[in-house]
Amino acid sequence: MSLLNEQLKQDMKSAMRAKEKERLATIRMALAALKQREVDDRIEITDEIVIATLTKLIKQRQDAAAQFKDAGREELASKELSEADVLQAYMPQPLTDAEIDALVNAAVEEVQAESMRDMGKVMAILKPQIQGRADPGKISSLVKAKLN
Repeated sequence: MSLLNEQLKQDMKSAMRAKEKERLATIRMALAALKQREVDDRIEITDEIVIATLTKLIKQRQDAAAQFKDAGREELASKELSEADVLQAYMPQPLTDAEIDALVNAAVEEVQAESMRDMGKVMAILKPQIQGRADPGKISSLVKAKLN
């Protein structure tokens, strides 16, 4: 059983008791997305799945906020960003630049990568390690720089 999923359920109950409507709605939305994934894929929810789902939901909220800002709808943009902040609280601590460099170097060494052809192998090793803790685009550019 997923500890993060249980934490979400406990926080939903706390938000109900405290009458925090916005926080409650956001947590319910996250739990609904997790339940949907569980039913669709017929899997048991793990912490990795929770992190992947929350990462996706946060990205959706940030993209929507950017579009609302471009359209001049600041109140909707701030609502989306506040939802992203609630979800961000459940994510693991972000990696520091030094930790990212160490992970990239270790992955390159592990697969003995020498050229850009090996980038897929390196990223395959890094993906589970950085899930929810670092921007994959940033990691990808670091790997490219390392392999060139």
